[in-house]
Amino acid sequence: MRITKTLAAAAVIAVAGSAATAGGLAPEIMEAPVVVVDPVAPTGSINSGYVVLGLLAALVAASGSF
Repeated sequence: MRITKTLAAAAVIAVAGSAATAGGLAPEIMEAPVVVVDPVAPTGSINSGYVVLGLLAALVAASGSF
């Protein structure tokens, strides 16, 4: 009976000791916060005003050739 009590006490101490150091003894590592950056939608390669001016110039050139 005495051995059973000793083994039970040893088991309780072992479980309590492992639970106390479950997180480890190393210092906490703080990670940098994650920052999500939305990519900027690519715009057209040329200004739309240049397209309009180009179309007008093409119309003038086409009408002048007739």
